[in-house]
Amino acid sequence: MPTIDTLLRQRHERTLVLSLHQPARRNALSAAIKHELHQALLDARDDPGLDAIVLRGEGGTFCSGGDLTAMQLADRAEGVERMRANAELIRLMLEFPKPILAAVEGWAAGAGLSLALACDSLIAADDARFKAGFGRVGLIGDLGLLHTLPARVGVAAARQILLYNEPLSVDEAHRIGLVDRIVPAGTTLEAALERCRTLRSHAPLALAATKQLLARGLAALLEEECQRQADLFLSSDHAEGKRAFHDKREPRFQGR
Repeated sequence: MPTIDTLLRQRHERTLVLSLHQPARRNALSAAIKHELHQALLDARDDPGLDAIVLRGEGGTFCSGGDLTAMQLADRAEGVERMRANAELIRLMLEFPKPILAAVEGWAAGAGLSLALACDSLIAADDARFKAGFGRVGLIGDLGLLHTLPARVGVAAARQILLYNEPLSVDEAHRIGLVDRIVPAGTTLEAALERCRTLRSHAPLALAATKQLLARGLAALLEEECQRQADLFLSSDHAEGKRAFHDKREPRFQGR
């Protein structure tokens, strides 16, 4: 893995703040970021001096989605391997024994939306926006999105978000339960840290057990996600979606 700082770590009292740090690419979720995030969470899990995590993005964007430039696969087995690495990260987040809060400024799109919804609370700036986006590149929502999105907003609303790919304003996201709190732009970190302080009055074992029980059914869904997405990675529609994205045009899908 590259040694560049794609993820920044900073302690605030008993909270660890993890900041996605590729602002020039709007914090696209690269393999390096996912690797560093996974390792940072493992370190934090075993650190008795930490009792909460805040996840945010540098440069005014939470995360613009997956790194399309890296989605070049030799075969299906490589796709399954990549998806299983993603699944390990999402299982770690959703079953993590300590609360994880998302502080969202700007866009949380595609895999960025998945990452935000893998957190226990989502605090958004008043200029934040959300979009699924996967269908535009011939893929299904991944990183557990088909578990976390309906769990937050219900199956009917999740279906509309996933099928139509229409952007959500922060007010609409809050109305349907996608967002927990709206705060002025530039104050999401402060608000998230304050919520972390509130959580310190709760018994940590009970918090951990609650998170683990709420994640029931996740493992089976993630395995199915691995298999289905690996097939879609090799589809002509995915290749067309990537070309259209880079060419800034509408994709011409053919169902192959």
